[in-house]
Amino acid sequence: MRFASLFWLSGFLLPFNSVAQQDTVTVTVSEGTNVAVALSPDKQKLVMDLQGTLWILPATGGKAVAITDALGDCRQPAWSPDGTRIAFHAFWDGTYHLWAINPDGTGLRQLTFGIFDDREPHWSPDGNSLVFASDRSGNYDIWKLELASGKLTALTQDPANDYGPSYSPDSQKIAYISARTDKGGLYVLDGETPPTLVFPSQAALAAPAWSPDNRRITFQAAEKGASVLYLADIQKNTAEVISQANEDVFPFRTQFVSGREFFYTADGQIKRRILGRKPGKPLVWQAVFKLHRPKYKRKTYDFDNAAPRVAKGVKGPVISPDGRQVAFVALGNLWTYTIGAKTATPLTQDAYIENDPAWSPDGQRLAYVSDRSGKMDLWIRNLITGTEKKVAESAAGILLPVWSPDGNSIAFFEADARNTWGLATLQVVPVNCGGEVPCGETTKIHAPLFTPGQASWSPDGKKMVVSALETYSTKYREGVSEFLVISLDGQPDQFISPHPERTLSQRGKNGPLWSPDGKWMAYVLDGLLWIVPVSPEGAIMGPPKRLTNELADNLSWTADSEWLAYWAVDVLKKTNIETGHTETIPLPVTWQPQLTKDRVVIHAGRLFDGKTNQYQTNVDVVIEGHRIKEIVPHQANRSEKTIDASDKTLMPGLFEMHTHQSGLVGEKLGRLWLSYGITSIREPGADPYDAIERREAWASGARLGPRQFLTGGLTDGTRIYYGQATSIYSTSHLDLELNRAVRLEFDFMKTYVRLSDTYQRRITEFAHQNGIPVSSHEIYPATQYNVDAVEHIGATSRRGYSPKITSTNHAYDDVIQLIAKSGMNITPTLSLQGGFFSKLIQDSTLLNHRQFAAFYPSSLINSLKMSMKQLLSLNPGLLANFKNLQDNLKRLHQAGASITTGTDSPFVPYGTSLHVEMQNLADAGIAPFEVLRAATARAAEVVGVGKDLGTVEPGKLADLIIVDGDPLHNVRDARNVVWVVKNGVIHSLDELLKRP
Repeated sequence: MRFASLFWLSGFLLPFNSVAQQDTVTVTVSEGTNVAVALSPDKQKLVMDLQGTLWILPATGGKAVAITDALGDCRQPAWSPDGTRIAFHAFWDGTYHLWAINPDGTGLRQLTFGIFDDREPHWSPDGNSLVFASDRSGNYDIWKLELASGKLTALTQDPANDYGPSYSPDSQKIAYISARTDKGGLYVLDGETPPTLVFPSQAALAAPAWSPDNRRITFQAAEKGASVLYLADIQKNTAEVISQANEDVFPFRTQFVSGREFFYTADGQIKRRILGRKPGKPLVWQAVFKLHRPKYKRKTYDFDNAAPRVAKGVKGPVISPDGRQVAFVALGNLWTYTIGAKTATPLTQDAYIENDPAWSPDGQRLAYVSDRSGKMDLWIRNLITGTEKKVAESAAGILLPVWSPDGNSIAFFEADARNTWGLATLQVVPVNCGGEVPCGETTKIHAPLFTPGQASWSPDGKKMVVSALETYSTKYREGVSEFLVISLDGQPDQFISPHPERTLSQRGKNGPLWSPDGKWMAYVLDGLLWIVPVSPEGAIMGPPKRLTNELADNLSWTADSEWLAYWAVDVLKKTNIETGHTETIPLPVTWQPQLTKDRVVIHAGRLFDGKTNQYQTNVDVVIEGHRIKEIVPHQANRSEKTIDASDKTLMPGLFEMHTHQSGLVGEKLGRLWLSYGITSIREPGADPYDAIERREAWASGARLGPRQFLTGGLTDGTRIYYGQATSIYSTSHLDLELNRAVRLEFDFMKTYVRLSDTYQRRITEFAHQNGIPVSSHEIYPATQYNVDAVEHIGATSRRGYSPKITSTNHAYDDVIQLIAKSGMNITPTLSLQGGFFSKLIQDSTLLNHRQFAAFYPSSLINSLKMSMKQLLSLNPGLLANFKNLQDNLKRLHQAGASITTGTDSPFVPYGTSLHVEMQNLADAGIAPFEVLRAATARAAEVVGVGKDLGTVEPGKLADLIIVDGDPLHNVRDARNVVWVVKNGVIHSLDELLKRP
């Protein structure tokens, strides 16, 4: 059940602080991407929702004038019948609500409130009410708002999603779209009678609009890779396509001028046409954006400092039942620490990864996962004898083990074999059968959950509770993380929450965590540690109690249920739940960067330096320690160690600018990156401690791997999707997260799709004050308040459509100009958006190389080809529309946009995806030189390390690759890696492909 509440963000309508004139960029656009328009009743004006701002312009074209600020994400306007008001939906407070405004920009008024999304308003002909789509009932239905009283009435109640309502001119009927799996399509609701299916379709339909005669309805459809406009005659029971061939029709209501003439938006334009005729010339209009792009001082990096430093990448610290020890993972190894001692004890010291330690109830054993056998399997270590045994294994990997209260079983999640960053199945394995023999088969406890949190047992062992996602509808994927109580006796699951409609913190080890005495559940909300009293069955029995005013992660109880340990940003603490007394537990683990002192010479037949589009030939690149000493003509008979690359090409190491990594891949992930010539990784969203552990392990040489540039979780709004998302509900929580970013030395900040622009602007201002860049999925108003970068040319949007690209992969003048002229960097991830499969269709040998064979099972090739066939059957326009996407990238490049290479792996396979991305850019018509620069020099500049990385020059860090072939003329040759140099340490491909 959903509970409505009023939620406001402080100061969300405050104007942006003015900046100096020299920091302002003016962008004039004459096309819009996915723009909706509404016609005034007197037919003289149009209102347009260009890039989330409402603009008024003459119906004959001309200059557009903004009537809302840039922070509202104002969408789909509708003009009142008397012409005095414009209704629309907007996102000012982090939820879509209905608003109204006067055409001159005055009289802004909020019409709906609460925690639900209200969208797509349309006026009744008498002007007394609005119909709209809302998820108030657990899915999208059509609702009616009576403006005078504020009364809300649900007009549809089908389990499927109903949306896009439109009143008929005689006010007797409402047309809408329903996504019913059996009878989806265009419906008409007429009074109290059951709705009538007018046009059945399983395609994605949108935006019905009535003609003035009450008998015809236009609507948009995305079908067979095209975007078309239909006209349905409800009296004749017919429907026909009326748009032109290859016309890119936007999914918004048409606006009838008369019975046969109407406005609609398509191809980036506002068009006016008469039924039965081709559209005339589109309206000529202009809108001017003022972008505030002040420069700021970026954080600096010291890659030469070899001094020891305290490990911050501490994963899964857990206090022992007696409260005297802590088990944790750092630098890839499993450690224990006796509280008060001067040193910690490493239980493992190898190149493999250990994760997720869990104490047995008697404190004598540790369960953990390790890839020492090649996969992330479940192990138990006896702390008395030092013996170890493997008790469960999985091809896809095991994570988050936890002991049963009697110590006889361990529950864990098994990753889905098709997705290392998504679904996981709850399993239980018995472990006390005597001797060193595993007890037997695992038992499946629950169907797969999407990125769940660690399970926690009830004291009687009859139930478990996990943090799991509950969505608001099936139309949009976001929801809230709540307690999911699972009965082991087959009783139904139950979602419960001590804070209705609020989301818990990241779904990792942040609760809910049942206390050993069964009286409490501990959890993290708004970044803070809370407990709530519960019954033996898990029912909430009283008000929650907040225990900290500081960030808390990775919770664990002592056996007496008196103390809770938690990770407070970069230090372990424990607090007494009764007295509030808190103690700090220092974990004395340090590391230092691996800095070689070797002198090595690489004799390069060809050198691509990352700066010019010509090779230097027959040169020696002299490396001293971890930096390039000099580049000189080749000298024979050198005394130093020399790598003979006289018939090969030396070039800068590659940057993968957008990937999300998983510990489930194990130790091999670092070697995989290097084997593909990828010496630097930018990870825009992860459990920060998992990411920092990778950074420290790779930098120290504990494991082989590239440089890691990271942020923390996806900074999101009140609704979230991924388990790594951080839900921001208040400015106080946001401030704590911003402080975390500085203390953990984030390289950038990543904001996600449900975060309001008000909060994104606040993050940007803070981050820039601390020299940290910011990226998001947005281009406007992000470009207005100086966000540095945008991820993806398309991808996830809270709107149901993208403001960057249409359903047929077209981007128009607004997108091109805002990105290019603002200086914002874009990592388009073409491989994710059809590019990987498009290339696989063209090139059957794409996956036929040593790296892929070494790191991926042969079955994956068949799986990818099957997915490709399924994708083509569902989207027959894939190849043609991907060409549109490539054309957009070429236009962006020609306009001077900053473009870098990233892929959003593992949604496409790690490593090979970056080379596919480079090939896709080259196929788009971007010169190989510019593609290589996007993956090297430009990427380094965007990350903020251009003075140290990205080019081959004296003084630069020695991150280099040696490849067979001629990548300046064929970027595919960049995949032919023979040697990799990372921070002056040289690795052959043979070395990287072998397990340590």
